[in-house]
Amino acid sequence: MSAKRFTMLIIPEGSHQVRRFTVQRRWLSIAASFVVMLCVGGGLVLFDYLRTNVDRQELDRLRTENRSQQQEIGRLCANIEDLRKEMVVLAQNDAKVRVLAQLSGPRPDALNGIGGPPEDDASTEFSELQRQIDQIREAIELRRESQEEVQGFLNDQRSLLAAKPKGWPVKGWLTSSFGMRNSPFSGKLKMHEGLDIASRTGTPVYATADGIVSRAETAAGYGKMVVIDHGYGFKTLYGHNSKLFVKVGQRVKRGDKIAAVGNTGTSTGSHVHYEVRLNGVPLNPKKYL
Repeated sequence: MSAKRFTMLIIPEGSHQVRRFTVQRRWLSIAASFVVMLCVGGGLVLFDYLRTNVDRQELDRLRTENRSQQQEIGRLCANIEDLRKEMVVLAQNDAKVRVLAQLSGPRPDALNGIGGPPEDDASTEFSELQRQIDQIREAIELRRESQEEVQGFLNDQRSLLAAKPKGWPVKGWLTSSFGMRNSPFSGKLKMHEGLDIASRTGTPVYATADGIVSRAETAAGYGKMVVIDHGYGFKTLYGHNSKLFVKVGQRVKRGDKIAAVGNTGTSTGSHVHYEVRLNGVPLNPKKYL
């Protein structure tokens, strides 16, 4: 049978007087329950305080991070706007070059001048940034394609200029022009398909354009002859030479020495017979001197 009362004895140190306290069981139960409740309540309060403190620290960290992100987004927006302005200038310069080169205009740019400060909605901000970045990428690709086209055109024009005959093949004086003339051998009217340029025997003969030697041989009437294929349909012929300094298949540049003036073949004196042909049709070389 459990006791209904408990007795507590208190014996002070160094004293013979003993104090006795009697406490009923139910009061002890009430006190124990109160202590337990107090401990549980204190634990809950402490836990809530710690959790609130952690949440506050996390909130402060997120706010700091958000401010930093907002500043970074602002800088990105400013940089994107600067890039946009530079791309507009590049597009304008590209259009001018294409006009000068007589090329058709490129496809329109995606750049439309939209910009501004960051908005409050983060998802909207990032969506707008991504859209602007995609536009700049597309504009860069357009400029790259356009510049490749312009570069190809300029390279082709440079090659055409290098292949187009220009200048005198030899230092001398003109003795017979392009066109119909009385043959110095038969006296009959005959087409003269080039120019005769008189000079001393041994005087250097130069290529008048870049190309590849297609013939370097002795031919009937022309004597020792050089023919250069310049591409784009252009060919030049140099006849009556005394010496040849090039071989078939050799690549030459404008101004390279290819032969020496002579009096070989059907000739009445030391000179160079010079022809310019386009797609096999003889042209007046005077236009290219």
